[in-house]
Amino acid sequence: MNSPVSKGLKAITWSHWRRVRQAVQLFFFALFIYLLFSTVERREAPALVDLFFRLNPLSALTATLATRSWVHGLEWALLIVVLTLVAGRVWCGWICPFGTLLEWVSFRKAQKRAAAISPKLRKIKYFLLGMILIAALFGNLTLLVFDPIAIFTRTMTTAVIPALNYGINAVEATLYPVSFLRPAINWVEGALRGSVLPVKQPAFAQNIAIASLFIAILALNTLAHRFWCRYLCPLGALLGLLSRVSFLRPVVGPACNRCTRCAIVCRPGAVDTRPETIQILPSECTLCLDCLANCKKDDMRLSPVLKPAPSQEYDLSRRDALAAIAAGTAGLLLLRTDLRSRQRNPLLIRPPGANDENAFLSSCLRCSQCMKICPTSALQPAVDQAGLEGYWTPVLTPRVGYCDYGCTACGQVCPSGAIPLLSLEDKRVVVVGKATVNRNRCLPWASAIPCIVCEEMCPTPQKSIRLEEVEVTTAAGEQILVQRPYVLREICIGCGICENHCPLEGEAAIRVFGI
Repeated sequence: MNSPVSKGLKAITWSHWRRVRQAVQLFFFALFIYLLFSTVERREAPALVDLFFRLNPLSALTATLATRSWVHGLEWALLIVVLTLVAGRVWCGWICPFGTLLEWVSFRKAQKRAAAISPKLRKIKYFLLGMILIAALFGNLTLLVFDPIAIFTRTMTTAVIPALNYGINAVEATLYPVSFLRPAINWVEGALRGSVLPVKQPAFAQNIAIASLFIAILALNTLAHRFWCRYLCPLGALLGLLSRVSFLRPVVGPACNRCTRCAIVCRPGAVDTRPETIQILPSECTLCLDCLANCKKDDMRLSPVLKPAPSQEYDLSRRDALAAIAAGTAGLLLLRTDLRSRQRNPLLIRPPGANDENAFLSSCLRCSQCMKICPTSALQPAVDQAGLEGYWTPVLTPRVGYCDYGCTACGQVCPSGAIPLLSLEDKRVVVVGKATVNRNRCLPWASAIPCIVCEEMCPTPQKSIRLEEVEVTTAAGEQILVQRPYVLREICIGCGICENHCPLEGEAAIRVFGI
């Protein structure tokens, strides 16, 4: 029989390991935030900037299925697969920054509300996973907008960081007239601007919709702790399937008196108290160690188990699996027969090197890494430019920002290779679009007003935009010489700097169209 001293030592041990887990969570969350801010509007990406996407088994599996090839760099996800087969959903409980945030966002009555939710609701995440995998088999990754790492990154990129930067700018503008505060503000600007905070105020399309999805997921925590992780997360579903055959699992011993302390403290709801003997469900357990640290009888332990976990009522039945296959297939057929996907949108301009639209859609993870690092905010989440199949994929929007002639950052951070990594020399000759002058709006052409901004800004060595000097008659009847711009389409690369800097309000007089 264990002595009180040995029991105390065991309790201290599990409490200690729980604190270790919390420290590991904090480390990975801080690392995620650091990598976010270290790539805001940069021309060069730091090492391991796409670490969390490369560790993501869902990204690796879907990209492999969709492209029919293994994407170099995503082999890191095998580390998480092995870790899951050994100890269960360690990713969810120890590493995932989105899961950590959801664990911190806790509501007092969520546990009581969770008791009223049917466990069968957990089928949703498996159903969503099935649809994602079926679509990926046919080369479609649209539903990866629901990948948890993509959701978190996309929200920070398009909503949180721009709002934070705008707020800081507003506060500085308000306080700067106060003379004794100026040194402090100047120090903050010198220390943070360009290294942490963006130089240019970023602005993104769909930021409200993206932020609304994120806020809705956080709000679901009022219904149950880590509601997203329990019922909706497709990555959690994939890891849950692997965890059913994991080697180490929390096990309840024979001394259990059904006090249910383990169930009360379990945030993912992985403790099943309905059978005669309390069971820990390995497919739902995130190895948070709360149950082991709080067991009154000290009768829980991590033990090796060699047989798969028994089936649960929320597991997909054969009928459910067929329904997921049918839904994924039907959705894909509808997307592929959408008129917008059949007709090339002239305003659809992809990042440099991503000229094969089908190949791009089959490998883009919708992660928003490229949008975050773009130094001019030129890359925006697509709305309808590529139809629903291309929803929230990156599109170049010259009126917002231009493709910097000296930048290859988007290819550096793309974890799936959807945007190829190009040398600066190769990138400078890659054509993403062609510029066209609208003579009905161009100041020299339409109004005989001198303007050569587009020609001055053109970065190509041979100047894709040239000027033709002609004599014209003004509205007042005066004869003047005006330089009219025109485009040499054979050497234009479509970077968009001409459209971006066109001084006209609204639609520019020179526009870039996709090729």
